[in-house]
Amino acid sequence: MSLHYYPFINKMINLAGIRKSATFANSSVPEGLFTAPFITLAREPGSGGALIGQRVAKKLNYEYVDHQIIEEIAQSTKMRNKIIETIDEKARTSIEDLVHSHLNKDYVSDYKYISELCKVILAYAYKGHVVILGRGANFITPKAKGLHVRITAPKAIRQIRAVKYEGLSASEARERVMKVEQDRAEFVKKYFKRDIKKSSYYDMVLNTAFYSIEDATDLVVEAFYKKFSLVDRYRGIFGK
Repeated sequence: MSLHYYPFINKMINLAGIRKSATFANSSVPEGLFTAPFITLAREPGSGGALIGQRVAKKLNYEYVDHQIIEEIAQSTKMRNKIIETIDEKARTSIEDLVHSHLNKDYVSDYKYISELCKVILAYAYKGHVVILGRGANFITPKAKGLHVRITAPKAIRQIRAVKYEGLSASEARERVMKVEQDRAEFVKKYFKRDIKKSSYYDMVLNTAFYSIEDATDLVVEAFYKKFSLVDRYRGIFGK
């Protein structure tokens, strides 16, 4: 996406105020400026969240937003995509930030990363008609203007899926699921001061233990239809 809303969002961010401690709260975002609906989708590793997000986007004819976020941040920070990928959805301590900023010329500070992340996600949300995957998007965007979903499943089931679909051994799957889950939880806790697992932060928490990807997709779409009327769903298609 060409972020032609970016200057406007940049001004909004400055007004809302991302503090120098690199934290952000969606309560500071002026909701009235957002007219077109969108979906944010948080997910546990191995829950099927990414696939569900892709299918929801296809069913609604919406844009699925995942790696585009890395590309936009890389472009705005003038860094390679690979560098942004290494810090994506990961928390860093102040000491780590300080040391790396002095030793690594390609390093992107956590404040810079979070600032750009918020701008990019808000720009996509402002555009509307998108499904935004992960990265604390539900804590960045206006609550009333989007459907905020979390996809989960029991850890044992998620590990079995990692073995089946990613070709990992049982021990590798267990380690991968635990590491990714921990990284995402720490990321949200550090930069948004929230517990990623708290159900009240979402409109819908869906456990995929007994639902197929297709059934889960239908449930999310139905929840979206329930939250937004037909008129609301078409807002923004013909311009802001």
